Amino acid sequence: MTQSVVVQVGQCGNQVGCRFWDLALREHAAVNKKGIYDEALSSFFRNVDTRSGGDGPDIYKGKICSLKARALLIDMEEGVVNEILQGPLRDVFDSKQLITDVSGSGNNWAVGHKLYGYQYQENIVEKLRKTAEHCDCLQCFFIIHSMGGGTGSGLGTFVLNLLEDEFPEVYRFVTSVYPSGEDDVITSPYNSVLAMKELNEHADCVLPIENESLFDIVNKIHQMINSGKLGSTVKQNSLVTSSAGGAKIVQEKPFDAMNNIVANLLLNLTSSARFEGSLNMDLNEISMNLVPFPRLHYLVSSLTPLYTLADVNVPSRRLDQMFSDAFSREHQLIQADPKHSLYLACALLVRGNVQVSDLRRNIERLKPSLHFVSWNQEGWKTGLCSVPPVGHSHSLLALANNTCVKPTFIELRDRFMKLYKKKAHLHHYLHIDGMEQSCFSEAISSLSDLIEEYNELDATKSGPRTDPSRLKIAV
Repeated sequence: MTQSVVVQVGQCGNQVGCRFWDLALREHAAVNKKGIYDEALSSFFRNVDTRSGGDGPDIYKGKICSLKARALLIDMEEGVVNEILQGPLRDVFDSKQLITDVSGSGNNWAVGHKLYGYQYQENIVEKLRKTAEHCDCLQCFFIIHSMGGGTGSGLGTFVLNLLEDEFPEVYRFVTSVYPSGEDDVITSPYNSVLAMKELNEHADCVLPIENESLFDIVNKIHQMINSGKLGSTVKQNSLVTSSAGGAKIVQEKPFDAMNNIVANLLLNLTSSARFEGSLNMDLNEISMNLVPFPRLHYLVSSLTPLYTLADVNVPSRRLDQMFSDAFSREHQLIQADPKHSLYLACALLVRGNVQVSDLRRNIERLKPSLHFVSWNQEGWKTGLCSVPPVGHSHSLLALANNTCVKPTFIELRDRFMKLYKKKAHLHHYLHIDGMEQSCFSEAISSLSDLIEEYNELDATKSGPRTDPSRLKIAV
């Protein structure tokens, strides 16, 4: 069994990470009734003997003694990490796996990347190595961060570079939360574009998330539940926004519902690595099958269903609706419409009581309405995990390598150029050692090159797909 390590950087990264660990424990508790430390738990948790005090030896078999997350928590402000350490999850984190400062990065990528990056480099590398040493077969690092602030974007991408240098063979999956147009951080376009250059060059896969999309999904769920249109009771613990069944939270925070969606994305993404299934999909298979060109590694994600009704069985019609929803604009975790853009490849990770025949039937049903590149018309990767998420009988995570990410990048470039043309706020960045104006010109050039690569692909898009004539072989 393989293991993965989560590196959560900055305020957003740590808040999302906190929700991930809470819901991961909820998911394993629902399956692991006997409290035995098994291979599924070992993928994200160590079992530590803490009876002698301190960080005792790992226990590989038998009863759960004390679970410790395979995680590194980094923030240049103490607030969020201190909240976690005083909250219900405090025992899940090893105090040796925390790196904090007091002054923050002041919404400045250069402070996070150039200043704190080099200041904390040795400390970060040492803690990453220590975490890796506890793994038998380390397969993947998950970085969770935001793009708009200083620590998440700057230090987060610095850590990404370190991971490539120190662990070149280990996959680097990055969950990046992109700012919305109405963001309250004026310098977020600078921070995001500077971070994008690093993501282009050093990540294996990036899962872009937009705050606006998360907000829309949360509102949609609330409207559906409160309108009475559903005509049935919704299982509270089935909502992708729900914390029900997790650790006892005194008061749910404003962003918890949005962060729970991202946490559920990561749980579904790793479900095949943690649980049995008739068609397992490993994390390395996602990168291998969905990323045909090294820079085009941005995967648009969607989750369905958003909730489950308590008193409804699952007829095939409802199952088919789940597949249709995964390709609709409203279920994407960025503001994008994959159906009207070009697919390079698509992965469907299905959990629960779903048969391979259901999977194939729905792919054949949806194929005619989707545009795939001419050289990869059969670009589907599928995974079936038998364990559904808590509160569901089945669920689907769709990952699309699709040109629909392009508008997000174009909007980001436009917002960057509005500031950059006036050289507004540049002095805040340029007074940091190692930060030069060429960093900005290289970053915007990198983003423009990426957009152009998507443009070239879009130019090849024709009408709805037609099956190529197959070679007939005489027998």
